[in-house]
Amino acid sequence: MLEGDNELVGMMTVREGWIDQLYVHPDHVGVGAGTVLLRQAKTLFPGGLDLWTFQSNVRARHFYVCHGFVPVGGTRGDNEEGAPDIHLHWDS
Repeated sequence: MLEGDNELVGMMTVREGWIDQLYVHPDHVGVGAGTVLLRQAKTLFPGGLDLWTFQSNVRARHFYVCHGFVPVGGTRGDNEEGAPDIHLHWDS
């Protein structure tokens, strides 16, 4: 979790090499908060990380690709939201 001036800046949950969620408060998007969290995850799991993101979330996809993640699969909406998604993977 990242905090600043008594407010939540961002948070991430990671387990067994998977990023389950990475959230950055809208007021802090684009200033490095997500990069700090992602670096922490890469330090915790230097052997690789995986995550899913929605195909429609172009900003998130761009963020992850810029940080070395590559698409390795996806679905047409086989999730609880019914939205097409992409499986991304990072190797050190």
